[in-house]
Amino acid sequence: MKGNPLKRLIAGVTVAATLLTACGANDKPADQAGGAGTIKAGGTLYILSDAAGQQYDPAKSGSLVVTGLQFVHRRLTSWQVAPGKDTTIVPDLATDTGKASDGGKTWTFTLKDNVKFADGTPIKSADVKWGLERSFASAFSGGLTYHKDLLSPGLAYKGPYDGGKELDTIETPDDKTIIFHLARPYGDWNWVASTPAFAPVPKGKGAEPNYGEHAIASGPYTIQKYERGKGATLVRNQYWSATEDTTRKGYPDTVEWQFGQQTDVVSKRLIADTGNDQNAFGVSFASPAQLAQIQGNASAKSRLVTSESGALAYLALNTTRGKLTDPNVRKAFQYAVNKAAYQVASAGSAQLAGDVATTLITPGIAGREQFDLYPTKPEGDPDKAKQILAAAGLPNGLDNLVLATKNENNYPELAASIQAALARANIKVNIKTLESDTYTEEIDTKANPDYDLTLASWQPDIPTANANLQPLFQSTEIGGGGVNESRLNDPAVDKGITDAQATVDPADAAKKWVELDKKLMADSVVVPLIYTRNSFLHGSKVGNVTIGRFPAYVDYRQFGIIQ
Repeated sequence: MKGNPLKRLIAGVTVAATLLTACGANDKPADQAGGAGTIKAGGTLYILSDAAGQQYDPAKSGSLVVTGLQFVHRRLTSWQVAPGKDTTIVPDLATDTGKASDGGKTWTFTLKDNVKFADGTPIKSADVKWGLERSFASAFSGGLTYHKDLLSPGLAYKGPYDGGKELDTIETPDDKTIIFHLARPYGDWNWVASTPAFAPVPKGKGAEPNYGEHAIASGPYTIQKYERGKGATLVRNQYWSATEDTTRKGYPDTVEWQFGQQTDVVSKRLIADTGNDQNAFGVSFASPAQLAQIQGNASAKSRLVTSESGALAYLALNTTRGKLTDPNVRKAFQYAVNKAAYQVASAGSAQLAGDVATTLITPGIAGREQFDLYPTKPEGDPDKAKQILAAAGLPNGLDNLVLATKNENNYPELAASIQAALARANIKVNIKTLESDTYTEEIDTKANPDYDLTLASWQPDIPTANANLQPLFQSTEIGGGGVNESRLNDPAVDKGITDAQATVDPADAAKKWVELDKKLMADSVVVPLIYTRNSFLHGSKVGNVTIGRFPAYVDYRQFGIIQ
């Protein structure tokens, strides 16, 4: 769905090329977290962020279920996340994960009894509807958009402030029932209901642009104070119940956000682990400088938590350019790339970088199948790549291909590792580095961009194969801000996506997505490189610091203070 601000991530945790001892995901029992004692309700949790703020307007938010928005807002559905397990869907405000009818075009949810906003008023189905209606208003754009075209094809609906119109595809027959009438069957709608726009907003509220600074809470905390660029104070919502809300622990009494923090300063503070910083968590991925400092500090090492897997780093092949229109030519790239060298360039070691990737659906997605259509060593097989090129009529290889990438977050060094690997197979590449905004304009927006290859990574907003594959390979995502950088325009792929999206039964849908994964790999439209890992550092008194298989982020819902 074009316009979805899904997670376009740095391809791996970039680390200085030193030999570091890798921590696996949640190696140390999280409730110990380097300190004595046990987790109890109470205390203050400090969140150290390099961003200028935290978006608490659900219409404008792209926040994952497990990160910052969850402190203040609930949604219709949520995720069960645990180390070593695939992420599953569970109810949040709703009594279940939704009931599909009419072949998947209609979805019905029922709200739980006695759920309330922080002002004590009951949360009603009309409040969920209102929150979704707000998301269509141009003044509140910027959030995730999975729901929009399904509820208003062509985005004809412009929000409740345009003449006070209601969105008639959402029905609220009573205070607890909400019925969605979709434009087409959509099996993942219950997952879509876990995105931020499904957080309730009291009907008629939230017209002001800065609503996010004083949003009315449905989660365990309410916003007491918010200063952009400085910080925010969240205090307990007296009307939230830990007994009823089984996905959030709500242990701390107070959550203090500190905004605008320099990452190198955060690193030093968390490594030093003194005073209030013992109760602190760093939002940003551990940087090369952090990891180098951690190398010689046993205490800090014990407080470094690394994901089991993460975003798919990949090399996209422009299927509309020159010889790359031939899938037989594209298959040579599967053997030419040196994924082991990419791991080292990405993070100094395979353990920290992430496992070699062979599929497009990432680990942690239910129904995913592990397969490898191009079995070879992690270092690749340049001789085999040459043979494939020769059989395709290119005995001298390929010259003057343009590899486009961003000039930030170690991408130039990663591109150089790809360039060197391809050269072994007589594939000559020129690297074209671009500023982030220029990259989006030149590569993802122009009708006929100048590139043959791109280096990128992708982590979906929801743990479904749909969110893995549709944005990267549906023809509607070519140009105009879409991220189909292979520029694949294949009617069979488009039909496969639509058919899989329309399948309500999860097991049947999973089979269709796996078939599509295999087709895309057989056509060699991208070269999957690694499933990247993320590392995070925290203070010694922060407990329950865990990362599940998906997403590759710490689950903020579980945090507690060791006392």
